Amino acid sequence: MRLLLTPFFLFFSLFCFGQNQKNYALTNVNIFNGYENKIYPNAIVFVKSGKIDRIGKGGETIPIGFEIIDCQNYYLIPGMIDAHSHLDNLVAAKRALETGVTTVRTAGVAAYQDIALANLALSGRIAGPDIIAAGVYVSPNLEETILADTRLAPLINGVKTDEELKLLVNINIDRGAKVIKTRGTERAGRPDTDPREQVYTEQQIRVVVQEAGKRNVPVMIHAHGDEGARASVLAGAKSIEHGTFLSDETLKLMKEKGTFLVPTFITLEDLTQPGGDYAGPVLELRGKFMMPQAEKVFKKAHELGVKIATGADNSYTANTTSRISLECAHFVRMGMTNFEALQSATVVAAELLGVDKATGRIDKGYDADLVLIPGNPLEEIRHLQDALLVMSNGQLALKRIPFGK
Repeated sequence: MRLLLTPFFLFFSLFCFGQNQKNYALTNVNIFNGYENKIYPNAIVFVKSGKIDRIGKGGETIPIGFEIIDCQNYYLIPGMIDAHSHLDNLVAAKRALETGVTTVRTAGVAAYQDIALANLALSGRIAGPDIIAAGVYVSPNLEETILADTRLAPLINGVKTDEELKLLVNINIDRGAKVIKTRGTERAGRPDTDPREQVYTEQQIRVVVQEAGKRNVPVMIHAHGDEGARASVLAGAKSIEHGTFLSDETLKLMKEKGTFLVPTFITLEDLTQPGGDYAGPVLELRGKFMMPQAEKVFKKAHELGVKIATGADNSYTANTTSRISLECAHFVRMGMTNFEALQSATVVAAELLGVDKATGRIDKGYDADLVLIPGNPLEEIRHLQDALLVMSNGQLALKRIPFGK
């Protein structure tokens, strides 16, 4: 009886949440919708039951039942997407929202906290961000993450054989993972590893990709070095994360196969500067060496038409300085138009995450994931750095306007 009633009460709680959710009319606003290189001035966005109900024109009468928010002629954009994060707690989720990030794809956490956060956002118990969770990082040595699930015990000595790789993939998916993260090369953020060194072979990565594919789950690959990245592309990975040392040949292969690049360029900048998530002379020197190389790869990928999505590669801690808004600014500095950079953070990233029918644009029927900024982002990309209002799934997560009394 308990098993039969539990789904009913879950449905009832979700239904009640939707019924009690406020409806909003965002008036006096200029819209960048995410998919057109233009601004729609003096518009109204109607939000109902967490979705964009319709887009109206300034001056029309607001129906009863909608709370009016005067957007004071500021600019509304789709909620930004962080396609590479290690977000794993409620405070960090709030920080992410307050930077204008309403959707996140995680890239490995310690113990399935990202899946718990995803469920809280899905049920409406927190405003968001929505999370495409990876669960535990598929890596040769799980270290402390071996404690994340009792079923991981057989992997105490490593994750290397086909059966070990398959076991970890399936435990992640059983726990609720919607993407699998595995390793093509070593890390850049540790002074004792060389980020160019290949870790898993093409065959090992193919085992991960095929096992996840049996359950319709894509695979993202950490790969700075070219050899590990190329093996990952050949094995069928959905995206290459970082890609600092990619060759032109590998980039061409990515274009051919439709593999996305998530360069996380802002994290390399973090290596070079005091504060943030990384510190130390070895990492500072490494970052200064890697940044020009990563810029060269970015420019070639952009020239070839490789799909590029934004990722800040951080945990949104109190010390984190990496932001999607800053990543977009780098994209523009390195040769993208403002429109292209905005799309990397919205429609392109949504396509990578497989949520492009739900978010990434301001359009009827889409999730009400919305960010208000002070100026036209098609003219000045830095406006992304100043979120004045953030709405996630129709819930107000941040509202700083009006400034006057």
